[in-house]
Amino acid sequence: MVRYVSKSPTPTMFGNCSHRVNPDDDPKIHTYRFRITHCPPVAGSNPMTNPITRRHCMQVITGSALAAPWIVSGSVPAADDVAASGKRPPWTMRLSTSSIHYMKLPIEQACERIAKLGFDAIDVWSAHVGCPHLDDVANRLGADGLKRVLAKHKLKLFTFSVYKGGYRRYAKLLGDCGGGVAVRGSARPVKPAELTSRMREFLDSLKPDIELAEKYDSYIAIENHGHALLDSIDSFKAFVDLNKSPRVGIALAPYHLQGRKASVEKAIEISGGQLLFFYAWQRERGVKQLPGHGSTDFTPWLAALAKARYRGYVNPFMHGHLEPDEMSRALERSCAYLKECYAKAIPKK
Repeated sequence: MVRYVSKSPTPTMFGNCSHRVNPDDDPKIHTYRFRITHCPPVAGSNPMTNPITRRHCMQVITGSALAAPWIVSGSVPAADDVAASGKRPPWTMRLSTSSIHYMKLPIEQACERIAKLGFDAIDVWSAHVGCPHLDDVANRLGADGLKRVLAKHKLKLFTFSVYKGGYRRYAKLLGDCGGGVAVRGSARPVKPAELTSRMREFLDSLKPDIELAEKYDSYIAIENHGHALLDSIDSFKAFVDLNKSPRVGIALAPYHLQGRKASVEKAIEISGGQLLFFYAWQRERGVKQLPGHGSTDFTPWLAALAKARYRGYVNPFMHGHLEPDEMSRALERSCAYLKECYAKAIPKK
């Protein structure tokens, strides 16, 4: 057990916990039992005969400040368990979906349907194409009201999608809900020669948002999009290389990568610990955008997420709107299909 200073009453970060302190120095001290997503063996050693030490794990943690830490608990073993076994447990897929799929229904009914389909969490949308949910939460339910609705249906809050309105407008609400991820877009596309400088400028422009994210214990996920700054594989590399904030990461949309004929698996690999959100979304029309309805095999994508030790939820998604009952049937099929792909990607031993 190691003691570290925490900036908030509820410890949620491990990326910033890099300084051993004397407990007498500060009253806001919490005891952490760290959970490690990946602890590579010491160079030149055999991990079976020379198990990982706590010191080595601490070195890995403090060198991995950009790995998203907000949903680590319960997903991977404690450091002592990793050291004892020399193994990591298989990656576990968890599912969320977006409230915009039920934009014609009140947020309470959207949550009820999403929970009944077996999803673990929800992505609540702001007013993109008129989705009322996030503004309704802000104006009517409030944070406490949303938390009661989620608790009633045993759903977790994964994200606010803030393409309309922006993160700053909803930052306090997200924090009052317990924190989470805000998904947004990047910026206009640039010429390849300008990519590095413009990506640096874009990341620098997020500093006010990062300060809010730190204040409200939240994270900002930037979606890749066609004809945008974050679009190509090279732009993924530039983003990951230049991003220095553990509060900022990537929302990966395979739909747009497929439009460029780019490798989704490669994008996942590049994103690594900076991957905060994953759309289970293929480049098709209508309901075929959803997993299990179009032609894409999602198994390699899930295998890549497992290899990257992705710690968010897999989020089936489509643009366009079906009637609620039709959408429920489509999402039910997507859930079943993703579970089949998961079983193939992560076979039981």
